[in-house]
Amino acid sequence: MGSLHKIALGGGCHWCTEAVFQSLKGVHIVEPGFVASNSENDTFSEAVIVHFDENVISLKILITVHLYTHESTSQHTMRNKYRSAVYYFNEKDKNKSTQILMDLQADFDKKIITGVLPFKTFKLSDEIFHNYYFSDKEKPFCKTYITPKLKFLLDKFSDYVEEKKVCCASKV
Repeated sequence: MGSLHKIALGGGCHWCTEAVFQSLKGVHIVEPGFVASNSENDTFSEAVIVHFDENVISLKILITVHLYTHESTSQHTMRNKYRSAVYYFNEKDKNKSTQILMDLQADFDKKIITGVLPFKTFKLSDEIFHNYYFSDKEKPFCKTYITPKLKFLLDKFSDYVEEKKVCCASKV
């Protein structure tokens, strides 16, 4: 394992986001919680911090998966709670993330609203919500919202999915 790199991603419920990124090869730690950035984005919004091995999975793949597994083109009424963002920890990742979003825009019919924002602070969610999906896949929320996202991952990003983690999602 190479040295781990990290990026924070927000856009939907951190229960869903956590399960999506826990399912990917090269992702070693996913911390669910709430991120605040700066200025108009200084309130806490649900997000995850993803610790990953860049030798196994690239930032581009992580951002691509992120855009396709939440409403990255919708300015819906819950955006304060579910800010669509890539939170960077350094200028290099800011520049890379900005370029990745610009490059991916051609793949979407609508404008991507996902912002590239500086990471300022983080509040970890309560322990009871960690590993939410994989601790009980039969919960109604999991079956309704998370399992379909994992099926989508298996369908569209199978080369990057840790199949032993999501095998049951393909059978539901």
